[in-house]
Amino acid sequence: RTPRAALEALLDLAPGAAEQLVFNGPMGLQAQRGEISAQALWAWLQAELSLDEEGLADFRQAFFAGDRLDMALVDYVRRLRPRYQTAIISNAMDDLLEVVTCRYPMADAFDLIVGSAYERVMKPDPAIFLRTLERLGCAPQEAVFIDDFPHNVEGARAVGMAAVHYTPGLDLAAVLARHGVKTEE
Repeated sequence: RTPRAALEALLDLAPGAAEQLVFNGPMGLQAQRGEISAQALWAWLQAELSLDEEGLADFRQAFFAGDRLDMALVDYVRRLRPRYQTAIISNAMDDLLEVVTCRYPMADAFDLIVGSAYERVMKPDPAIFLRTLERLGCAPQEAVFIDDFPHNVEGARAVGMAAVHYTPGLDLAAVLARHGVKTEE
């Protein structure tokens, strides 16, 4: 059983309820759009589930316990940086910079970090892709977008970007090579 499933069982929540509360429900979406802070989301969740401070800390730890950073993927992106600009576009709360520097240290792999809470718009909305491209100074046809959610891939394609649906085990170097991206000389 995953840590989130164990958490849901412990709190007598329906399967998928934890993710719904944090990411996909009205409050989670507001946090990812920057309408409320991450701190406000966690305070709301604490009240919603009648948790004390320790209970909230335990919830947060258990909620993220199963998340794993694909270090091979991050290292691959780092190897691309000498030849290409790299960016991350994340549907995330206003603590994204802390997350990518502390919890999942990968900020150094990217030239640009774009978070939905800061932009007040989420993928797959075309605006977030276009803003990112503008900041990088490149046209959509010069970029390749990679994401693990098909609807975000379609959003990138809608603005003219090449886009790849990432799944574990995908030979990303081979896929990107087909888009003209060279990893090594």
